[in-house]
Amino acid sequence: MFHNLQKGRYSVSFAFIALFVLISFLIRTGLLLVSIHKVEFTLFSLLHIYLFGFFYDFGVSLFLTALYNVYLLVLPGNWGNTLINKIITCLGLALTLLIVFFSFFAEITFWEEFESRFNFIAVDYLIYTYEVVNNINESYPLPLLIGGVLALVVLVILLFSRIKTFSYTFHSVPSVNQRLATSGILLCLAVAYPFLLSNADAEWGSNRYENELSKAGIYSFFAAFKNNELNYNDFYVRLPTDKAYKLIRNELKTPDDTFLKSGNSIRRLVKNGGPMYKPNVIMITVESLSADFMSHFGNTRNLTPVLDSLADQNLLFSNMYATGTRTVRGMEALSLSVPPTPGNSIVRRQGNGNLNTVGHIFEKHGYSRTFYYGGDGYFDNMNQYFGSNGFNITDRGRNVGLGDTYHTRRIIIKDSQVHFENAWGICDEDLLDAVIRGADADYKAGRPFYNFVMTTSNHRPYTFPDGKIALKQGNREGAVRYTDYAIGEFLKKLGTKPWYKNTVVLIVADHCAKSAGKNEIDISKYHIPCIILNLPGKEKGIFSDMCSQIDIYPTLFGLLGWRYESNMFGQNVFERSYQPRALLGTYQKLAYLKGDSLVILGPQQKTETFLYSKKNNEQLPKRLPEMFTDKAISYYETAYDLFKHGGLRE
Repeated sequence: MFHNLQKGRYSVSFAFIALFVLISFLIRTGLLLVSIHKVEFTLFSLLHIYLFGFFYDFGVSLFLTALYNVYLLVLPGNWGNTLINKIITCLGLALTLLIVFFSFFAEITFWEEFESRFNFIAVDYLIYTYEVVNNINESYPLPLLIGGVLALVVLVILLFSRIKTFSYTFHSVPSVNQRLATSGILLCLAVAYPFLLSNADAEWGSNRYENELSKAGIYSFFAAFKNNELNYNDFYVRLPTDKAYKLIRNELKTPDDTFLKSGNSIRRLVKNGGPMYKPNVIMITVESLSADFMSHFGNTRNLTPVLDSLADQNLLFSNMYATGTRTVRGMEALSLSVPPTPGNSIVRRQGNGNLNTVGHIFEKHGYSRTFYYGGDGYFDNMNQYFGSNGFNITDRGRNVGLGDTYHTRRIIIKDSQVHFENAWGICDEDLLDAVIRGADADYKAGRPFYNFVMTTSNHRPYTFPDGKIALKQGNREGAVRYTDYAIGEFLKKLGTKPWYKNTVVLIVADHCAKSAGKNEIDISKYHIPCIILNLPGKEKGIFSDMCSQIDIYPTLFGLLGWRYESNMFGQNVFERSYQPRALLGTYQKLAYLKGDSLVILGPQQKTETFLYSKKNNEQLPKRLPEMFTDKAISYYETAYDLFKHGGLRE
């Protein structure tokens, strides 16, 4: 029967399915070979990778041929050899092959960047076509890529013609019952697949690379599209609500603070002792600045001489961890001081305006607030988020988000003020010059200012102005060195300003470069540097205890002696009651690290516990006390609950 089907009307459909599964097998094998040292190379591992991989690939091939199988079902039996059918079949096959080959190329490049199959990042990138298309154009030889894909499409069509696939399809005259049986089986399988096999089914192994290799890119893409935001209450282990809030309130409580509400709230009045200072504050959030780029953390390539010098002369946090692996997750941590919650960052969610942000605390102390970005702030909903939370906007301004409803001022960086620009934005020097112009205007108006600055130069395609540094463009090392240079030039200019003596500068990463590791959450890939410059009354020093991105502003406000209302989960790390810990996550997994004890929460109410060895970057399964896992759950459950029910609003 299969032989008859293979040489009948469905010949093109079956040939495409076989070809897709074969090429997917080759792609999977190639990715396995480049990651071979990160995979447990055992028979069981290979079965996991290839058996699951086959099922996902076969499912994708059914989805891709579903529309054509419907067409073959309704096409009258004697219409197979008509010109219109030949045109529809050939054009449909060519278009599908074009999409498939581009998706395979995208899978390879996505793996190179993130060491993962498509996830929610790929979904986001599909939305922001300008940046992505130009990024691809500047990173890869696009004419050769398009030409190569078209050549592959032609080769497949010639192959199908040579083995008489088209001839079998066009000359077959199946009965209605035959068409109903064949199309019915194929379509029923395609419809049933998502219910029988979820993308998460591949994630039962302990090795992240094996899990990812067993998936299929297109299947993973649509799974991520469907699950872009995860409901904590539906997918994660929970405590009774009152218990969760009791635990987190005990965690955040200090001797001098006063909770302003009882029950399901963390809002409190923070009273910091000592003299009160009101300096200007500029935070430079550096794109993808892993700690291990700096000599202070073992790098021997002298990529960050400026930052290393600053770390010697100012306050360095040497054991700080980012909360996530994307810029918007870092922005969430730095602006709201909250743990990561599953799915998208709050920056990208609906209902994220009028929150009790760090900017709101500055506002209460009389500060102007501005968000500076080197690209277009419509990307990742950044302008809408910062604007609806009271920040003025300064960005490149090539586009306006259709849904933007904020009413703060927006300043566009003019062409005449730009000396270098790539797909992702203007170079860091031009951006930091815009910060100086804005600071000059605020100083002239007689108001203190708080500036949230987001750089872009340390992002693919890693290009920057010629003649600035000795390293070549187009690679991460050169981009890191250029960003370091730009910060040095910025600080030189700041030193000439009358307002500099009363200005604190924070330098921190949004997340690490290449954040993927051998584990679902690889702790070493979250380690970021943070330096605070020009603090009044504070000598240089190193704070070496573990801390989180979310602790930066509670700590700064403590050093400045501020009294304020807080809805933040971050803590002043110099407070006597502070207990070192870090909170980290992906878009699905949520982690709590304290000492060497690690809890990872995942969908399907999954809780995993480990002992973490920083020296070896190993996570060894270990049963931990229930009280410890409860504390981890309390952070994430209450953070999600507060945002969803308005508890983070002003």
